Amino acid sequence: MPNITILPHSELCPEGAVVPARRGQTICEALLDAGIEIEHACEHACACSTCHVIVREGYSTLDSADENEEDMLDRAWGLEPHSRLACQAFVNGADLTIEIPRYSRNLAKEKKA
Repeated sequence: MPNITILPHSELCPEGAVVPARRGQTICEALLDAGIEIEHACEHACACSTCHVIVREGYSTLDSADENEEDMLDRAWGLEPHSRLACQAFVNGADLTIEIPRYSRNLAKEKKA
């Protein structure tokens, strides 16, 4: 089972984390399953950019982003060459290291009770 290493993020996982992921699962699903509340305002529909992550290791093991994802990524804060939407990046069996950007373009961030 592959692992996703999340680099420290001041709000979501200050110490960083390593979470298991199933092959065929999205990065977003794996993080949410592990209790890391990454933003995902469109509920995985590829209609926003709030789940933007930067894949620091393992980027080449992911399938390429489609045109819709690329269009949404253009709206992401802090876009880099290895940026992906966590809801569209499927784990293919290799370990990944990701960084969750400090900011997102979500103007209506909600806290769960």
